[in-house]
Amino acid sequence: MASSIVPGPDPGRARHRRRLRFALVALASVALASALALSTRFSAEAQVQAMSEWDGANCDVQIPGSWASSSLLPDPFTRIDGSKVTTRSQWECRRSEIKELAERTIYGDKPQPDSTTGTVTSSRITVNVSDNGRSTSFSASVQLPSGSGPFPAVIVYGGFGADTSTILSSGAAVINYDPGAVGAEGTPRNNKQGAFYTLYGANSTTGVLMAQAWGVSRIIDVIEQAGGSILNNSTGVTGCSRYGKGAFVAGAFDQRVDLTMPIESGSGGVGAMRSIAQESGSQPLSSAYGEQPWLGDAFSAYTGNPAGLPVDTHQMVGMIAPRGLFIMDNPHVEWLGARSGAVAALGGAEVYKALGAGSNISYHSNTSNGTHCAVRSEWRTPLQQSINAFLKGSGTPPGVITMHPNKSANLAQWRNWTTPTLGAGTTTPPPDEETTTPGDPGTTTTPPPTGGGCTARIEVVSTWNGGWQGNVHVTARSTALSGWRLTWTWASGQSMASSWNATVTGSGSAVTAVDVGWNGAVAAGQTRTTAWGFVASGSTTLPTVTCAPD
Repeated sequence: MASSIVPGPDPGRARHRRRLRFALVALASVALASALALSTRFSAEAQVQAMSEWDGANCDVQIPGSWASSSLLPDPFTRIDGSKVTTRSQWECRRSEIKELAERTIYGDKPQPDSTTGTVTSSRITVNVSDNGRSTSFSASVQLPSGSGPFPAVIVYGGFGADTSTILSSGAAVINYDPGAVGAEGTPRNNKQGAFYTLYGANSTTGVLMAQAWGVSRIIDVIEQAGGSILNNSTGVTGCSRYGKGAFVAGAFDQRVDLTMPIESGSGGVGAMRSIAQESGSQPLSSAYGEQPWLGDAFSAYTGNPAGLPVDTHQMVGMIAPRGLFIMDNPHVEWLGARSGAVAALGGAEVYKALGAGSNISYHSNTSNGTHCAVRSEWRTPLQQSINAFLKGSGTPPGVITMHPNKSANLAQWRNWTTPTLGAGTTTPPPDEETTTPGDPGTTTTPPPTGGGCTARIEVVSTWNGGWQGNVHVTARSTALSGWRLTWTWASGQSMASSWNATVTGSGSAVTAVDVGWNGAVAAGQTRTTAWGFVASGSTTLPTVTCAPD
């Protein structure tokens, strides 16, 4: 491809955030270095300084006229020009590439208006927007929690399916947002209605989900302008079903959203589109496209060919990183495609891991009640933890991936890429931080172990009732490996249900795993992260793994 990413001139940012979180830029200037010295409000393990609605606005994204088709999930860490992302500053512009590709093929454009004004009271937010000589307005009601403000707030799409009682009792305000006032359903694609289309035309190719997300951004504009006497600048967004689709898009395309919580969003929401096409009983992409003008008009070219998309929803999950994300899925309604939701969550979680923010994403589908958009007791505690961590700056996020056993997913079946540990650019990492080895994103450097041979460890990456998924990392000691052989003994009640990227044999509780060639080489003192993986039943008690060169 002839495309490239070159930082362009900074267009100026009118909506500067005062919240210091996680630096995704190389610390080349004294000003940025000083900014990082400030204390942070949040206890989450990775935090971001969201300067504006989209911090990557100064990245010069060149979109090619065509791209390769693949049935696997696209690599989040390979840029359009084929080069690999190795630092957090590079990720900012890679994220902008993903944004542009997603707008081009899935959702439609999200324009920036000339002017947004409005008011915030204890019961209502009014929004007035002007762009290119046209004006429109809409409003949202506000419910405040008990106590004294200013309060963080959660924008609730449509007043449907969200646990507003828990949100309020956790100390966050509820902003009741009518998304139909901004992007209406029940309209033909050539005559779309709502505040967004009043400005940009009834025949705009932007889908309703992006139009509604634009409305969320305008609400945030007004909150920021209001001075913080009633609501502060910490904002979350949530919704269920069609409103879960909207909440997901809103969080992905506005970096000022601190906590995104899509619920049972189904096809056109979190669910990986390549997986939706293969998940029996899930709503087909063509159905989601035709049911409402949710997705952009350009998506018509991909309803029967998701492999032709240059992106997928795991990359939308990655666009949210390292901000807070809590995905809730219903495994009991086949139409909702919970397995595809798990695929996207696992794929996007790799971006969180690469940024050192693994605990900032949670996924939960292991529920007992199958009623669509019911308030579920299983989600209450992680919801409270997420609000406290990302909106109030207290405690720790839940950091769990819990899949229902009937709707579990195996990321290894959907990718041929590996996950780097993104360095901070010009910043020297801590001594115990793993850093990417150039040319091999699946191998990371750690302090060289002494002696010959190798070591290995198992990482539990997801759990559900009666089962779990493990990834295995292999480290060479002072001598490089050309292959490895691992052995261990399961505890009582444990067994392996499936595995990938290793030749596994067993006798009783004894397990032997050997590399499959391409993943056998490990340089001296380096670790091959996720050398292979497996799904096991029984407890998550980790066995002692013995590693030997092979």
